[in-house]
Amino acid sequence: MPAANNNNTSVEIVSLIPALRAFAHSFCKTPEDVDDLVQETLTRALANVDKFDPGTKLKSWLFTIMRNTFCTRFRKRQREVVGIEPGFLDTLSVGPTQEWTTRAVEVREALSRLPTHQREIIILVVMLGESYETAAEVSGCAVGTVKSRLNRARQRLFQELGEETAQEIL
Repeated sequence: MPAANNNNTSVEIVSLIPALRAFAHSFCKTPEDVDDLVQETLTRALANVDKFDPGTKLKSWLFTIMRNTFCTRFRKRQREVVGIEPGFLDTLSVGPTQEWTTRAVEVREALSRLPTHQREIIILVVMLGESYETAAEVSGCAVGTVKSRLNRARQRLFQELGEETAQEIL
């Protein structure tokens, strides 16, 4: 890829950082982990910008890099046991007093309990507003699979939140 195209692609990558941060929330629970995942994704993308095919969607390419980066980190972490037990720090904090904050925390926790493939789809389609086709491309599956995962993810979220239907949640 010529140097001019690399510069244009680099500028485009920078403009997609907010979308990368939003997508990283589907994988990570803490802001620090989100920042780390975005940074590692950007580092890998910029190091391999010459491998990007200009005829394809840059956003999908970056989302795929992020997903693969997360999966690699997840596999490595499962082999490591270091530091404080998971969840211990959560017991040291005081819960919020505002009802809307509490509900947001409940939704975030329910989202975190979804299987990764369902959480990924609900973040892409519902929260980021991506099309089924883009979500399928990022996830490496068929559009029908995206729709099925989204439906199952919504139903499971309703169950996790103790709701019967979507109307009760709104």
